[in-house]
Amino acid sequence: MWSKDTARRSSTASKKEISFFADRADVSEELTRLESHLAQFAHHLRRNEPVGRTLEFITQEIFRELNTLGAKANDAAITQRVVACKAELEKIREQVQNLE
Repeated sequence: MWSKDTARRSSTASKKEISFFADRADVSEELTRLESHLAQFAHHLRRNEPVGRTLEFITQEIFRELNTLGAKANDAAITQRVVACKAELEKIREQVQNLE
């Protein structure tokens, strides 16, 4: 039989584990950063000066956010969308490499 102290420790450990899982599963920061990177990318596309290196850097950052989203996703549909986004982003990356 469990003592009150054992039950309290078990409850505390469970709460910590649930909190850790919730933090790990939360992708709001990644989505915010992804949105920011996409806005920066669009902004630089409209510039009338060489932007190739900058767009390469932003593309790398977008890849990082997509990788993190994919790693955190516990849903097959999200994982499939991340893979599709990464495939399209790879095409964009190849085109960006041709820019000055």
